[in-house]
Amino acid sequence: MPDPIAYKVLTADQMEALEHQGHFDGAPIDLADGYIHLSTAAQLTETVDKHFAGQEHLHVAAVDLDALGEAIRWEESRGGQLFPHLYGQPLSLETVIAYGPLERHADGGVALPVAG
Repeated sequence: MPDPIAYKVLTADQMEALEHQGHFDGAPIDLADGYIHLSTAAQLTETVDKHFAGQEHLHVAAVDLDALGEAIRWEESRGGQLFPHLYGQPLSLETVIAYGPLERHADGGVALPVAG
């Protein structure tokens, strides 16, 4: 069974929109592709390194996939891996269980946000 938690990398402006509007409609790539890209914990560091290299003031939101139900589809992407994609609705703050500034461990891996 896939992990029930996935992660969304957000810019500072996108995080602010999620906090203040209660939802996030998607980054430009999400809007172009027709779904919101998410990553598993194991995929997160590679996602950040590949798609957000050199960017500062990033945030990571932990998303409860069970709360999103049928709106989540696991689809093959980078290297044949299955990635969670959110279809047909914005990312709601109600489904975000933790978030915070993107931080890295000493080994370079992205630290997962911790609730509370």
